[in-house]
Amino acid sequence: MTERTQHTDTARQWFESLRDRICAEFEAIEREAGSEARFQYDSWQREEEGNPDPGGGTRGLMKGTVFEKVGVNVSTVRGNFAPEFAGTINGASAENPGFTATGISLVAHMANPHVPAVHMNTRFLTTGKAWFGGGADLNPPIPYAEDTADFHARFRAACSAHNPTYYERFKKWADDYFFIPHRGVHRGVGGIFYDHLECPDDAAFERNLAFTKDVGEAFLDVFPKLVRRRMESDFTPEDKQTQLEWRGRYAEFNLVYDRGTLFGLKTGGNIDAILMSLPPEATWA
Repeated sequence: MTERTQHTDTARQWFESLRDRICAEFEAIEREAGSEARFQYDSWQREEEGNPDPGGGTRGLMKGTVFEKVGVNVSTVRGNFAPEFAGTINGASAENPGFTATGISLVAHMANPHVPAVHMNTRFLTTGKAWFGGGADLNPPIPYAEDTADFHARFRAACSAHNPTYYERFKKWADDYFFIPHRGVHRGVGGIFYDHLECPDDAAFERNLAFTKDVGEAFLDVFPKLVRRRMESDFTPEDKQTQLEWRGRYAEFNLVYDRGTLFGLKTGGNIDAILMSLPPEATWA
């Protein structure tokens, strides 16, 4: 096993273990609401001509009382980028299009419009280089300053434990990235986003994996607290309409600007897993 293969396998094991813990916590919230909803898991295999081991993944999907639709995907894929796409990826080129990618991706759309939707993903890629990326951002149809502050404080703590510059850098990156130019608005109230934390050696891999683990732990710590805080709130038809209109903007961002959506489509990923981020219902005025 090469060093990079070992790194990919180590990262994969973490992403899968994080998936299991997140899904268990979300199912526990459903039990608290009197729901028997559970995640249903569908495995898929990637296909690439001439590639005997292109990998694949598992899509976990739950539709319940609190979580109207939540998807948690894990995948590990390997192969070659199309030449025109390779040049857009760190460390890849038309001459060196090979890649391996492993990661977890989560999007939760909530039944109650007072409960914020959320997105989280972390990933490890190898091309001519190797690096971690990811983050999490909060997407409330009806924002609460307390929720926003608690979400950011938890990720600030995770970042500060590793580098005093990380939080401000990655918060700004999220603010710049999760923006809908044609609307002139942000997708939500932000969070953190990072990419290209490169791993040229074992020490860098261990350092960046430790940070990426803490991003996952921060999410698992703070988001269930926000759900429990708001999930029994009363809401009006006007609140629900606000949620549906906001979901339309969320869908616009994911279909037009989201890198993860583009990466999945360009690398032959599972269509249902890629588009699980879209809300179950949305409205455009």
